[in-house]
Amino acid sequence: MKAARNNAIVFLGGGRITSAVVAGLRLAGYQKPIIVYDRHPQKLRRLKQRSGVIAESNLNHAVKQARLLIIAVRPDSVRELLKEVGKISLPLTAVSLAAGVPLARLRQALGSPVRWARAMPSPACRSGRGLTALVFDPRLESSARQEVKQLFSKLGPVVKIPESQFNGFTVTYSCSHGYHALAALAAAGEKLGLNRRTARIAAAHALADGVMAWRKGKTSLDHLLSEAATPGGIASATMASMKKSGYTRVIDKGLQAGMAQARKNAKR
Repeated sequence: MKAARNNAIVFLGGGRITSAVVAGLRLAGYQKPIIVYDRHPQKLRRLKQRSGVIAESNLNHAVKQARLLIIAVRPDSVRELLKEVGKISLPLTAVSLAAGVPLARLRQALGSPVRWARAMPSPACRSGRGLTALVFDPRLESSARQEVKQLFSKLGPVVKIPESQFNGFTVTYSCSHGYHALAALAAAGEKLGLNRRTARIAAAHALADGVMAWRKGKTSLDHLLSEAATPGGIASATMASMKKSGYTRVIDKGLQAGMAQARKNAKR
C-alpha cells in the first residue's frame, strides 16, 4: 500500500507504545495508511508483519507524508529526533507520546510551523481497552484537536486534562499498577496453598471484576469498601493489616518517584 502525500499518520519510533497503538487501531477497523519510521529494521519488519504498516527507514520521506506526526520515542531521545525533524520544516500537527516532556519544550524544538498535542495512551489500547489523556497547545486549531481526539477514541476512552495534571495522570493511570497488584496478590494466594492458576483467577477477580462493578454501577467507592469489609470478617482483617503494614504509604511513595522521573524528563 502506498500512502498519499500528506495523508498518513506517521509514527516516529517503532517501539512498544507504537506497536500497542497500531494494534488497537487495526482492531478498531482503522484501514487508512499508517507509516512507521525507525532506525532499527527488525522493529519495522515486526510491525509490518503484525499490523500492515508502511515501513519507512528514511526520516525525511516519512515526515513529508505526514498529515499527523506522532512522536513515539523515549523522552531522552526526543531532543535529537526533533532536531532532525526541524530540518524538514513542514507545517503540520504533531502529537508527542513522550512522558514528562512539556509543550513548551516541544514548541521550542520545532518552532511555529508545528502545532502540538500531547497524548498518553495506555498499552492496554492494543485490546481496545485503553485510556488516553490529551493536552492541546492553545494554538492548535479546533479541527486538528477533533482529529486527534477521534483517532485516540478508537483505542478506548479519552480524557482532556490541563497540562499541569498530565504527569500526575501518567503515574496514576498506568496499567502496571494492576499487573503488579495481580502478580503480588496471586503470589500471596499461592503461599496459602492455592495452585498458580486458581490463585491468578482469584486475584484477577478481586482486582478486575470488583473495579468493573464499581465503574458500571452507581454505588460509591466508600460504600463498596464498607460492604466488602464486614466488621469482624475476613476482608476487614485483611484490609486493616495491609493498611497498618504501609499499603497506602507504599503507593504514595511509588507515585512520587514517578513524578520525580517526569520532572527529570522535562529537563532533557
